[in-house]
This record gives sequence, C-alpha cells and structure tokens, in this order.
Amino acid sequence: MLSSRRPRAFVAHLDSRAESTPLARYLLRAYLSGLPSGNRYADTAELLLGELFANAVQHSDAPDDRHIEIRIALINSRLRLEVHDAGSGHPTLHTPAPSDEHGRGLFLVNKLAERWGCSSRPDGIGKFVWVLVAPAPATALA
Repeated sequence: MLSSRRPRAFVAHLDSRAESTPLARYLLRAYLSGLPSGNRYADTAELLLGELFANAVQHSDAPDDRHIEIRIALINSRLRLEVHDAGSGHPTLHTPAPSDEHGRGLFLVNKLAERWGCSSRPDGIGKFVWVLVAPAPATALA
C-alpha cells in the first residue's frame, strides 16, 4: 500500500560567507526536487533564500566564525524558508530610490513572499528571518 508522507524539514549550517549563498540555493533545489510539486515553488523560493542568506552574511554583526542556519519545510502547501544568524540587528524594510545601488533585497522579499517576518531565536542568541512561499499556479509553469 502506498502512503502519502509529508516531507521532513531540512536544516543545514553553512559558513557565513557570500560564497555559501549558491550552496544554500543548491540545497533548496535538492529539497524541492523531492516534492511532487516542488517546481511550483522553485523560482521564487530560490530568489528569496538567496536574498535572505546574502543579507545575513552582509548585515550580521555576529563573529565571522558563526554559521548561518537555513531551514526548509513544506507546511500546508506553503514552503517555509528560515535563515538564522547570531546577529543582533533586525531587518528594516524601506523603499529604495531609483538611484540606490543596493537595498532592494528586502523590498523583493516583501513583494514576492506571501508573508515574512523576523523573530528572536529561542536560545536567545540572534534572530531568524522567515518567509512563506505560495506555489505558483500550474498554468504559469507551462
């Protein structure tokens, strides 16, 4: 008898370096490849995870030897992505001016995620930023 099993959450600890961002996206793609409808999340989720991870590397005031943790889980048809770091600062959303060379990452997160937020970590050290990604309509993928 075949059973329908919910995929487990995936957790990885990566070096806090810009060079780890492609690895975070690769791990997300691997997770999504195991889901029957994983392709419906792929494009948006990959962009959002890349932005959140890059922000954690660039803006965290944590020591360089601290890892960044990513968590990926499918919850009630929504993909939840989390990026944990040991930094004390919380992200602030602002609308970038057309002449700004940087500062569009969180603006994109706000536009593309169904919901997002930032919370303190349960152990009291640092924070995590999370996003919920809705699946793209099947017709949009054709």
